[in-house]
Parts: sequence; C-alpha cells; structure tokens
Amino acid sequence: MSEAGMRYLLEAVSAGSMRAAGDRLNVAPSSISRQIAQLESQYGLALIEKARRGVRLTHAGEIVVAHYRNQLADREALRAKLGELRSVRTGQVTAAVGEGFAGKSFTGIVSQFSKANPLIRLEILTGTTREIVQMIADDEAHFGLVFSNPNDMKIHVRSVFAQPLMAIMLPDHPLSAQQSVTIPELAQVPLVLPPASFRIRQILSAAEANSKTYLQPAITSNSIHVMQDAVRTGIAIAILPQISVWSELTEGTMVSVPIADDSMEETTTSLVLRAGRQLEGAPQRLLKQIEAQLRQWRVPVRRG
Repeated sequence: MSEAGMRYLLEAVSAGSMRAAGDRLNVAPSSISRQIAQLESQYGLALIEKARRGVRLTHAGEIVVAHYRNQLADREALRAKLGELRSVRTGQVTAAVGEGFAGKSFTGIVSQFSKANPLIRLEILTGTTREIVQMIADDEAHFGLVFSNPNDMKIHVRSVFAQPLMAIMLPDHPLSAQQSVTIPELAQVPLVLPPASFRIRQILSAAEANSKTYLQPAITSNSIHVMQDAVRTGIAIAILPQISVWSELTEGTMVSVPIADDSMEETTTSLVLRAGRQLEGAPQRLLKQIEAQLRQWRVPVRRG
C-alpha cells in the first residue's frame, strides 16, 4: 500500500476534487490522479468515482480507506505503548465534545489532566453531534462526547450515561420552587437555547410536539458560555443537562428543575470512538478520567 497514494486518496475525497486536494498539498492535480490510479491498478478495482460535486469513494475505496485508517491508528497505539514503556509521557490527545459539555466542570478535568501531563498536547474540538461523529469516523479526534447514541456503524459507543435535560435557572426564579416544569410553562418565560441543528433542540422538539406547544427562544446561541451567562444574569432560563452547569449547581449559584415530559428522561450522554480503534497512552488515560467523572455526574444534584 503506497503511503503517498493513500494520503492523496484521503485528501482528494476530503477536499472533494483532485484540484482542491492539489491546492491543499501544494502538488499538481495530475500527481494526485496518477498516485490514485496506481493504487487502483494495484488493487484491480476503482477506488473513487465522479459525483455531482467532485469525487467520492466507491465501496472498494471505503474498504481500503478503512483499512488504512486502522493501520494509522495501530501505528499511533504502538508509538504510545513504546512511549509508556520509556516513561515518556508525551504525545497528543484530540477530543471532540458537544458545546453543551464545555462548561467549567469539563474544563476542570482537562486542566487537571494537563497539569499532571505537561508534555502532552491537548486539542479540544466542539461541534454538533453530526460534526463530532464525522470527526470520530475520520480519525480527526481520538474520542467524542455527545448527547444520545449515534446510529452509525462506524462508531463504537464505549459508555452511556443517563443525563436528562433540565430547566436551568437562578435559585430565586419563580419556577425554581416547583418540583417540575411543563413545556407550556417554559413557553411563557424567556429562554436561551442552542440552534435547531443541535441535538438538544432535536430532543426538545419531541417534547414540544407532545404538548403541542412550541418554544420560541429569546436568545439562540451555540456557545455554552453565552447560555450560562444568560442564566447567571437572570435574563433567561436554559434547557441543558446538569453536566453543562455541574459546578454552578454544586455551588448553589444555579438550580435545575426537571421538565415534565418522558422524552426528557430518556436523554443520555455517550463516549464514542471509531469502531475498531484501540486507544493507548495519553488518549486512553484522558478517556478513562472523563469516563470516571461521568459516572459521578450521572447522580442528580439535590436542591436544598
């Protein structure tokens, strides 16, 4: 298997065309075409085909690319194992998490890990569930943290934790004294919600349909920090899992109130990897640390 050919094949599919791949790699498009043609000759099958918008993998191409990615992952795991044997705690960890997880509690885990492993480079990426699943499938991240279980054969769900969506508000908010709030009640107060493309909104849509009441947020933001600030200043109520504001809940600066709809109770948080990928070294250590913390976060915060 030609390393150059595989690299060019991956880049052509990622970029969408030979020309775009050539621009990224600073090589002539003809060089990319030639390397891919050599691979196809080697395997005796077409690996790419023309699509409406450039090129895409054939079924044979998908098999070859999946095999190559496994090889790359295995090499990385081997380097990590040898590094552990040499007691050199170096390397890089890339994690992809939903924006709703990127609160103070999660960043606290990352900071703690970074302090304990100062030679390890950390990269934390955020995105929608669909974007994160794609990053994991393409090996752009070692593991991901998403809401609900992704229905994708390329993704392995390592751990699942119950994490219902809650109404997050200040302790002195009029609704904070209630045992639960309904969707119609939430429709009467200012809300801060993520965009419609986010999994939280997709989960909420089922509850809205059940109550025949549709929420119109006063503020829409893809930033967990904007949502937290909107709650903190009393401008709006957020609808988030407790994990997003765990520190604030335990400090008592915010409270969470259950939403009276069965679909809210069924939501989960999942730690995911690419199917077939084995993590070693630093990525595995951070994964286990996050997994241990998630077990603690699944216990609801009790209000005083």
